[in-house]
Amino acid sequence: MLCIVLSLMVVLTGLSVVGQQYGGTLRYATIGEPPHLDLMVVTSDLSSTIGQHIFETLFTFDETYSPIPLLVDTYEKNADGTAVTFHLRQGVLFHNGEEMDSSDVVASLERWGEYGTRGAIMYKHVVDTVAVDKYTVKLVFDEPFGPMESLLAFNNGGPCIIPKEIAECAGIEPITPEQYIGTGPYEFSEWVSGRYIRLVRFEDYKSPEGDPTGYGGARHAYLDAIDFIPVSEAGTRVAGLQAGDYDYAEQIPADLYSSLVADSNVTTYLLKPPLFPMLFRNTQEGIMSNDLMLQAVLAALDMEPILLAAFGDLAAVNGSVFPEGTAWYTDAGTESYSQADIEKAQELLAQAGYNKEPIRYLVTTSYEQMYAMSMVISDQLRRAGFNIQMRVYDWATLTQYRGQSDEWELFMTWHGPVPDPSLIAPMSTTYPGWWDTPEKNALVEAFNSSTSFNDRYAIWEEIQTLQYEEGSWIKLGDAFSLNIAANQQVEGLDDPQQPPLLWPYFWNIWLK
Repeated sequence: MLCIVLSLMVVLTGLSVVGQQYGGTLRYATIGEPPHLDLMVVTSDLSSTIGQHIFETLFTFDETYSPIPLLVDTYEKNADGTAVTFHLRQGVLFHNGEEMDSSDVVASLERWGEYGTRGAIMYKHVVDTVAVDKYTVKLVFDEPFGPMESLLAFNNGGPCIIPKEIAECAGIEPITPEQYIGTGPYEFSEWVSGRYIRLVRFEDYKSPEGDPTGYGGARHAYLDAIDFIPVSEAGTRVAGLQAGDYDYAEQIPADLYSSLVADSNVTTYLLKPPLFPMLFRNTQEGIMSNDLMLQAVLAALDMEPILLAAFGDLAAVNGSVFPEGTAWYTDAGTESYSQADIEKAQELLAQAGYNKEPIRYLVTTSYEQMYAMSMVISDQLRRAGFNIQMRVYDWATLTQYRGQSDEWELFMTWHGPVPDPSLIAPMSTTYPGWWDTPEKNALVEAFNSSTSFNDRYAIWEEIQTLQYEEGSWIKLGDAFSLNIAANQQVEGLDDPQQPPLLWPYFWNIWLK
């Protein structure tokens, strides 16, 4: 299974049977700098890509998208599924040298439940979080909660485990770099703004057991360090990798794909499953909170040229949140998708009482594909009669503004694949756009409380239909992004044509 974040979606896993070696610094050319690395309160893909090396969750995902234990050793549920007991792995150390125990887990989960981007989805059903003993935690729910393991496995806006003393003092504001203390195979070293974020091997890391599978199983930190280097221009990322300045580079324009495939010094990673670009509207305040304005946007947009401008042939017009061939695919509601009907859009604008009020559209240049799509979207909406005012920022600044409801009417992001619809960011009422209506909330509650796939699928069809009627976002299509690596330098990467999950990671990776 798969679907929607951010964002960047390749997993680098697996080990060859021989040749692993320790040492060296892997240089990763990123599209920019993340806003911060407090993964509980941010859904930035770049934050997750970097932060997953530092912080770990109770569960993670294997290569089939199934949640499996990570910091948990074993767990069991009571007969009706309302109480879950987790037995933690023992001897796991934080980067400060202290052993992780149940008090750290309880404090982290409670902070996530109150302030985390996705925490409210689960914690509205949590009655109690209890440290039973040093290595045992118990969660008590008001009713069975179907997506529990998936939510506890997803680090993007998810429940990463941090020391109790940090979790208890942290509120909704992001923790600071000196508090970036986790249990992962690499630890935070330094952040030199505009130059790099450096992680170094955590020498006392305790790996899970078992063969590597997706994000699960053994994690070996072969590299001495990883430098995440912000390089805003895609051409510079490509040229730098070809020149030997970088070992790995992300978010390469689709029009370079054929030339890079032919370059014997470069390995291309066509990132599957697809991410999907999303256009958000502000449902909390302003002119775009009128559902007729949503209908006008849906009527105006023609998705094929929007996707073509950014991804060329590496995209597909698809109005289903999940791609065809996956368990959650449905065409429910998609008759409203990609209508390209300007006259209908103009009629809906008139019904909404729209009088050329400015529509502030937050746009980023950090992701060149987002900027290219935004240019086409803005043109299509202007031709339909919208007064679009583009406000162009780097990604970190855009993520700050999108959290302020008085600063925007529209913005764009994208989402990476997830194994369960409950993990889609706007399923939470706290995600910018703030889709928070009685009908949506009732459907989400019914969806999350069910443990039957057939029942959950039927409810998901209703949610997707409602999204097209009153939702905070519009899916633009499916897009296959492109990353590259220096194939004479980096070893241990998994199948480059079908990486299974979300963000690139560099445990189980080594340099020649």
